[in-house]
Amino acid sequence: MKQNDREALLQLQRAEITEYHIYRRIAARVKSPHNAEVLNRIADEELRHYEIWKSHTGSDVEPDKWQIWLYYIISLVFGFTFAMKLMERGEVGAQDKYQQLVKEFPAAEKIASEEKEHEEHLLQLLDEERLRYTGSIVLGLNDALVELTGVLAGLTLALQNTSLIALTGLITGIAASFSMASSEYLAMKSRPEDNNHPVKGAFYTWAAYISTVILLIIPFMVFGNYFVCLFFTLIMALLIVAGFNFYVAVAQDTTFGDRFREMAILSMSVAGASFLIGYVVRIFLGVEI
Repeated sequence: MKQNDREALLQLQRAEITEYHIYRRIAARVKSPHNAEVLNRIADEELRHYEIWKSHTGSDVEPDKWQIWLYYIISLVFGFTFAMKLMERGEVGAQDKYQQLVKEFPAAEKIASEEKEHEEHLLQLLDEERLRYTGSIVLGLNDALVELTGVLAGLTLALQNTSLIALTGLITGIAASFSMASSEYLAMKSRPEDNNHPVKGAFYTWAAYISTVILLIIPFMVFGNYFVCLFFTLIMALLIVAGFNFYVAVAQDTTFGDRFREMAILSMSVAGASFLIGYVVRIFLGVEI
């Protein structure tokens, strides 16, 4: 066996045994027996592939402990479905290694294909509560982004005082978060066929809304210049849109670009319009604070 081929096989071995331990560790903490079973089945597949490569190299390989902890922490923060699918997306380089090994090991291509198809099928079987309420999260997040960026932009020229802008924005945001949660509760209660709990839907909407409000207002509590505050608030809004859409794209296998552009353009357009309205209202009413 060529040295380069052996090194490639050893890298594949390490990846397989690392993923085996990641799946096992996460399966041990999930509460759903169904999800635990799916994760353990994928782990068994990873171990089987590890043994196949071991039969060619004749060597044992230690797992990457750093990766094990990294994906375990990601699963705690963002959910196990996101962590698993993010890990699978990161295996693009492994496909190149498989192609390099096809001549020497014809079975490599078949193993790679079967592994990818099987794991994708199993990952689709995962059922995580927070993903079933993505619609509620989108409602709270999107509404908070559109409303609060607009409110804060309008208040920036209308009030020209960072403390007053932060106070007014926070009060507006808190009140709106409960209003949105109530609306989502009533909407979900009128759709019992969805099999989602109205209280949980309302909570996810409220949590997404209030979290967005706090993040958007932070610049007005940190900086003294209200234009600088507005600039960083708009940057924060774009980061929230990008982060959330990346999460949904990975967890639900959807496209990132279109939804990101739509939400970003909507939020920035409302902010721009509100900024001008704040200026016009200030001039028209002749208010000086």
